[in-house]
Amino acid sequence: MIRPRLIAGGIVALIAGLWASCGLAQSGSDPSKVSDGVVKIGLILDLSGPYSEATGNGSATAAQMAVEDFGGTILGAPIQLVVADHHDSPDRAADIARDWFGNGHVDAIMDVAGSSEALFVQAIGGTRNKIVILNAAGATRLANEACTATSIHYANNTYAIAHTLGRALVAAGDDSWFFITADYSYGYDLENETSDVVKASGGKVLGHARHPIDAEDFSSYLLQAKQSGAKVIGLANGGADTTNAIKQAAATKMIPGSQTFAALSLRISGVNDLGLATTQGLKLTESFYWDTDDATRAWSHRFFDRIGKMPNALQAGVYSSTTHYLQAVAKAGTDATEPVMQAMRAAPINDLVVHDGHIRADGTMVHDMSLYRVKTPAESRYPWDYYQLITTVPGDQAFQPLADSTCPLVTK
Repeated sequence: MIRPRLIAGGIVALIAGLWASCGLAQSGSDPSKVSDGVVKIGLILDLSGPYSEATGNGSATAAQMAVEDFGGTILGAPIQLVVADHHDSPDRAADIARDWFGNGHVDAIMDVAGSSEALFVQAIGGTRNKIVILNAAGATRLANEACTATSIHYANNTYAIAHTLGRALVAAGDDSWFFITADYSYGYDLENETSDVVKASGGKVLGHARHPIDAEDFSSYLLQAKQSGAKVIGLANGGADTTNAIKQAAATKMIPGSQTFAALSLRISGVNDLGLATTQGLKLTESFYWDTDDATRAWSHRFFDRIGKMPNALQAGVYSSTTHYLQAVAKAGTDATEPVMQAMRAAPINDLVVHDGHIRADGTMVHDMSLYRVKTPAESRYPWDYYQLITTVPGDQAFQPLADSTCPLVTK
């Protein structure tokens, strides 16, 4: 298990370098093409707050595994990984990014937990000409009006969630919705984009209730949702807010019940913590499930051996994006931003996490999305056997069409 340690300024840091004893053995490599003699990558995560379960130590572990699986060195230089806790503060995330890109000589950031924090860090990366790859942050605006030439929106996207889950449920007859929404950018995007899909598919939205981030009491919001009579209650929130809402819904016998709960941002770690008795019947969308095939199972069991939990889609995305970045550095023969970005955009992504993925001009990494139903306790056959696949939506249908993008980098 990775154990971050404190360094100057209170930033949590993790060093994952495997040094010259193995690095200089790479045939034909030239460490002079690597800035500062090291390829340094970072993650700005929630390690202690409401999103720590979905990202946190699991995301750091996934990045560490990617570095190790790559061999720990690149172009004859060591790879370092640094990790910081932004404590759910956009200002703190921005300060960390500025320090890393300046004094810390960080070449690329592999993830930022939280859309509000990600928007700050992505903008800083754009002005500093530094690469920022986002897995946990889902707000679609990151690849629309906020896009930059040096950023990639990789694993999580509210538009894709909305179009995978919303369209499928309305088609199945669940055509009236009520939303319980976190009162910040990620929650707004989840609600608004899912509402648009529901209405465009012939359904209707009966209302919403908005709550502050890290809320404890969801009783009034759940009562409004119940009284609305909506067939679907959409949870447009994440992290501890999602799990608290589900827990309280189960305690009041709304789960299982006559209304379907669509957990727009629930991850498998949350299902595990809450248990199948509490989460049974929930509908959710993921881009990765550990029990899909032999490759996902083998990697996920290695992950489990380190932290005692199976990976979720965000954490698996960190592994995939870190690997893709390192492959691009090797292909470009340098860690300079422009040639690495060019290599990442040019290469298709096919690994144990992503199949037939590609990075578009707006920075979106287009990939398949799947809709799942959480199994009942009686249906589960072994530990972490939690999902039943309903359908898989190809990436070109799940993600916003490039023609509709508001990213200024897209030529119309």
